[in-house]
Amino acid sequence: MHADDLRAIQTPLKQRYRDDPGSALITLRANGELDALGVSCKVETGRAVVEAGLHPATGGDGTLACSGDMLLEALVACAGVTLRAVATSLGLDIRSGTVRAEGDLDFRGTLGVDKTAPVGFRSIRLAFELDTDADAEQLATLQRLTERYCVVYQTLRAAPQIEVTTRS
Repeated sequence: MHADDLRAIQTPLKQRYRDDPGSALITLRANGELDALGVSCKVETGRAVVEAGLHPATGGDGTLACSGDMLLEALVACAGVTLRAVATSLGLDIRSGTVRAEGDLDFRGTLGVDKTAPVGFRSIRLAFELDTDADAEQLATLQRLTERYCVVYQTLRAAPQIEVTTRS
């Protein structure tokens, strides 16, 4: 896709959101079904059903997707798409590339072994390796704007308010 093509698609959307800010507020949804017998949850992705279960470090056998991996995969997907859109908008030619996310967990926290150990990722590293002729300044701009506009990255950096309910 070229910058003009992307602008042609996004310009009317941007104008609508300027004219009617409420039209930009959209609720995304995810649904899952708890397994009746095992310790797993089937998640509808919109393209397929993914069955998530315990990570081997918490007693899983490694055959089911780990939700921590899925979180990192969502970050990689969002950052990769955002980087491509930003590069297109800037007119930067990215011939190919890889996006990698790594996160460090201390499973003592999630298993309740040590009440002082955090539950969740302690740190996450996001890396891009790009085949491009962009110079250092262009790459810095690309990274800055990718961070700025990546929904998952920004959500992780500034945790949203989360409301949890349970009903029977």
